[in-house]
Amino acid sequence: MGKLKDLSLRTVSGFIFITIIISSILWSPYSFASVFLIVTILGLYEFYKIVFKPETIDVNPFVGVTGGVILFLCSFLHAMELLPVTVFSAYALYAIIVFIAELFRKKTFPINNWAYFFLGQVYVALPFSLLNYIIFIEGFQPWLLLALFITLWVNDTGAYLTGILIGKHKMFERISPKKTWEGFAGGAVFALFAGFILSKYIPDISLWQWLVFSQLVVIFGTLGDLSESLLKRSENVKDAGKIIPGHGGILDRFDSMLLAAPVVLIYLNWIL
Repeated sequence: MGKLKDLSLRTVSGFIFITIIISSILWSPYSFASVFLIVTILGLYEFYKIVFKPETIDVNPFVGVTGGVILFLCSFLHAMELLPVTVFSAYALYAIIVFIAELFRKKTFPINNWAYFFLGQVYVALPFSLLNYIIFIEGFQPWLLLALFITLWVNDTGAYLTGILIGKHKMFERISPKKTWEGFAGGAVFALFAGFILSKYIPDISLWQWLVFSQLVVIFGTLGDLSESLLKRSENVKDAGKIIPGHGGILDRFDSMLLAAPVVLIYLNWIL
């Protein structure tokens, strides 16, 4: 009975989560920016809470989150062509202030604080900020960003189902004991099918380009998933957070996107 209740909770919360993400992407540029800015804030907060160690790593989550907010907003305004690239001067100035401020904090390991502040910016804030450039790659293109998430979700589902049914050979057992090569291959096949369907609805990109798109998402999405698993295992935590019942935290839901988004953006700029 308890497992059935957990499954029901996971299903309902997952449905609500997906509905919010899809609606925010399709509704308008501002609904996208509003929802994903909140997601960026929550993801950064989870990251800085995970790595916090009173004696050796003391990055104030508020400082890290503020940096991510500035980077996301600068990216949004620049991607929409509302402001020139010089808007990023605001983020550069903030990063310099954070760097200098550490000189006055009198902490035992200031280099650790610098390193983890910028790690959070590169690992979490930057990928979310780059989503702005995917959705505004040629005007407002919500379907391209939605295609990224659809492919990620299809890959995750395919890998999970295939892994349960025939998974035997572990990928990186020390990092993620449940991931198998069979599951990875199954996810790749599912993603190919997703690419085929997407080519029918978004014909501006050819079938072969969509198939390549799908496999890039599979490879780098899986690496993103494994990277977050490595982070959690290193810090001895099961989930990054608890904000999504039955699913964990924001980083647990967006882990595969963190490495896939930069690669997809490069690819789309190359083919479009």
